[in-house]
Amino acid sequence: MAEMTAIAAVDRRWGIGRDGGLLLSLPPDLRRFKALTLGHTVVMGRRTFQSLPGGHGLPGRRNLVLTRTPGCPLPGAEAVSLSTLLALCAREDGEIFVIGGQSVYELLLPHCRAARITRIEADLGPADVFFPDLDSAPDWRLVSRTETERCEGAAFYYADYERIR
Repeated sequence: MAEMTAIAAVDRRWGIGRDGGLLLSLPPDLRRFKALTLGHTVVMGRRTFQSLPGGHGLPGRRNLVLTRTPGCPLPGAEAVSLSTLLALCAREDGEIFVIGGQSVYELLLPHCRAARITRIEADLGPADVFFPDLDSAPDWRLVSRTETERCEGAAFYYADYERIR
């Protein structure tokens, strides 16, 4: 049975994006994202898919786009419904990474066993999309965090959460 893991970079207020893009692009976080997701399945919403560089799926990964509109053109990706995604999890092994956006995180977080979060220790301005606040969620707990690092003037750390079942 495949297990879902959410992965995101968030600011102090759990903001993840603004105007269709990331709040901040940190090279070490992007390298970590690639290392964790390469060779795995990633699932995202249509707007997140459209915001990817080059407008096509991420290389080296199976790209699934959660949509209610099957048949829309998705170069390098497959359109799936929620029921298809959950059936896939039930019959396949491995890890599926949920990579956004907000509505996809909200929909799939109850199905995730873990979340790998890059916590940027700053308020990066007015975000218009957010990740659910796992620190306030009674069914999630912080299980580990790294030391704070700095890159391009931003302080950040990696935090791993597990869902309490």
